[in-house]
Order: sequence, then C-alpha cells, then structure tokens
Amino acid sequence: MSTFKTAARLLAFSSLLIAATLAAQTAARPIVIQAATAFDGRGQVLHNVRIVVENGRIARIESGAKAKSPVTYNLTGLTVLPGWIDTHVHITYHFGPNGRAQDRDETPEQAALAYASNVWKTLQAGFTTVQSVGSPPDKPLRDAIAAGVIPGPRILTALRPITDGQLTPDQLREAVRKLKADGADLVKIFASKSIREGGGPTLTQEQLNAACGEAKAQGLRTLVHAYRDSIHMATAAGCTQIEHGTYATDDDLKLMAERGTWFDPQAGLVIQNYLDNKQRYLGIGNYTEEGFKMMEQALPLDFELFRRSVATPGLKIVFGTDAVAGAHGHNAEEFIFRVRDGHQQPMAAMVSANSLAAESMGLADQIGALAPGMQADIIALDGDPLRDITAVRRVVYVMKGGVVYRNQAAGERTP
Repeated sequence: MSTFKTAARLLAFSSLLIAATLAAQTAARPIVIQAATAFDGRGQVLHNVRIVVENGRIARIESGAKAKSPVTYNLTGLTVLPGWIDTHVHITYHFGPNGRAQDRDETPEQAALAYASNVWKTLQAGFTTVQSVGSPPDKPLRDAIAAGVIPGPRILTALRPITDGQLTPDQLREAVRKLKADGADLVKIFASKSIREGGGPTLTQEQLNAACGEAKAQGLRTLVHAYRDSIHMATAAGCTQIEHGTYATDDDLKLMAERGTWFDPQAGLVIQNYLDNKQRYLGIGNYTEEGFKMMEQALPLDFELFRRSVATPGLKIVFGTDAVAGAHGHNAEEFIFRVRDGHQQPMAAMVSANSLAAESMGLADQIGALAPGMQADIIALDGDPLRDITAVRRVVYVMKGGVVYRNQAAGERTP
C-alpha cells in the first residue's frame, strides 16, 4: 500500500494542487454553469439553464427569468450532461513496460503508476464513476481516490471475482461473506467459461442460487459473467445483473425483462480492443489463435444480440464496456458501437450511462442526473450526440463532485 501511494503521488502531484485549489474555491462560493443545451440524464433535454453547484452538489437549476446567478463557466454551444457511469471495467489492467498484458518483471512502482494513469484517462474521457469487477488492487485505488490522494472516477469494486466452479454452495456463501467483510461493493461471479473457450457453464443452478442468495442477504449486488445456459440460470437465481450474454435467446431476454434483471451486453469495444491489440495478448492464457478466432466470430453475434435486446420490451440495458488494457480512456467508443451497430437510440444510450446505470448500482439518489441534491458530476461535449454520436469522443469539460478536472471549453470564465 505504501509503494502504491508513493508512486501514485509522483504522477498526480500537479493535478492535486489544481484540484485542491478548486475544491477550496468550491467550498467558498457557488460555481455556476451556463448551458444552452443540457441532458438531465433521465431522457429530458433542458434549454438555457444555469446549474448552480455548492459544496460539491447541484444546489439548483435556474431557467428562464430565474437564471440570474453570475456565470462561472459558460458552456453555451456545448452539450452538457451528467458524468458518465461505466458499470463494468477492469481499472487496473494495463500493458506493462514490455508492452504486453502481462509483465513479470514490472515493479510495484510501475504498476501503481499504470493504475493512476488508467483512472486519470478514464476521468478525462468523461467517466466520473466506474464499477471495477475483479482485481485486489482496486481497493487501495478506490480508497486513494476517495481520500483525494489521486484524481480519478469514484470506484465501486468487487475486489476479486468468484471463479472456482468446484466450490460447494456453503463455500460460495462463505466466499460472499468474506467479500463483504473485506469491503467489496458488489460481487462478481463467473458462471461461464470465457468466450475464447466457448462460454459453457461453470456453475450449477444450486451454486448460483447460493451465491446470489447470500449476496442479497448481505446487501450486495451480483454481476454475473454469463453465456449460453448460464444466462437463464443466473436470472432464475435472482442475480442482479448479467454481463455479456452472447448466445442469449429471445426467451432469455424476456425472462430478464420479467425479473427486472439488469443487462450489460457489450456491443463492440471490448472485442475490438482485443483484436486491435492482438500481439499484446497473444500467447497469454486462453489468448490463443483459436481464442481470437472465436472472438472475431462473436463480434457480429454481439451486434445482433444488442439489436434484439433493444427491441425487448422492459429490458433494462445499462452501459458497461469491460474495459481492459488498451481500452481505458476509450470507454465512450462503446456508445458508437451501440448506436451505429446495435441500433440503440442516442438518448437511450446516454441514459444507460447516467440514471439507469446509477439505479443499477443503488445510487440513483446520488449520481446520474442533473437535479438538485445530486453530486455535481457534470461533463460537456463539443457537439450533439443525438445528431452525431461521435461527439462522445469530444469531451471538453469534466467536473466531478464540484471539482473541475478538464476545461477546454471556449469562452469560459474561470473562478
């Protein structure tokens, strides 16, 4: 932990000076953002408003004749919306000094700097909250960001995934209780093999019932890596959210909708990232030539699945990227895949990464919307994603908790 803190501070020192100054100013006086066009995160468009931020939260939104507070940041000409939420990342995964996804010669200092770089790039891309689902270093990283040691999105973490298909139901219950005791925010369960291995089931219905039932009893949500038959089993077990879902049938999608199960079907970014960085992964574990061939075959299936998911009444689709090494800071590319290839409406895509994602995490009263009382997580795009979804690549303003971490907006007045 000390090595992590020392290395991370070296990278973040200058950013912290800026953040500390802005935080002090935030506490001293309100920040007022002028927006001609703002999405409220719940599907509505606001026009000609001033968003008043006090003590890190949205105090009020003024419009029309009531919009008289002196402007701090003039974001007229941009699209303003709540900071995005990614419900599925692996925030510590990175390429080592050898350029590969694994580097046994990497020092702890080098790893810590890579973690700090990942969270900074993610925040700069407009993602103010992420859910990281499976790496022990997530916890110190989460806590360092929360304590203001380094800048980054707020992190919810599963700490370590449950992957052992040989555990008995009682052992699975104990594993869930241990995660709770260790400070996990949620539970990640692998109910299927990797897509590179065909995605067959690895847990039985009894095992899933035990794991998801115990998590619910402990007040923890469950995200389940599931393909094929595991999709139905995890839904029937009352698990909170299904990840991936390749090979899901229409009946699987309907059952998820009926049970209120959240669904995060990655539409393209994760597989495209693997294909683009093939030489950095090839030869590691199941990243074989055959494994890459299976991912290539799955990509059009995922587009088709996403189209069917969008067409399923009542199915709650949230935004998640499964961002791994090579994808951090590029999370917004998933919006483009979802709209262009998955035929999702642009506003629905935005909402999936705002209020819907917040609701799936149990944080709907804290993040994901522009409304009084919410955390002041506010971003601005150079362009209108309802007309051109590639505008998501052009994030020019990022505020998290009332602190501005990026400001490339023209014509602004700084405090």
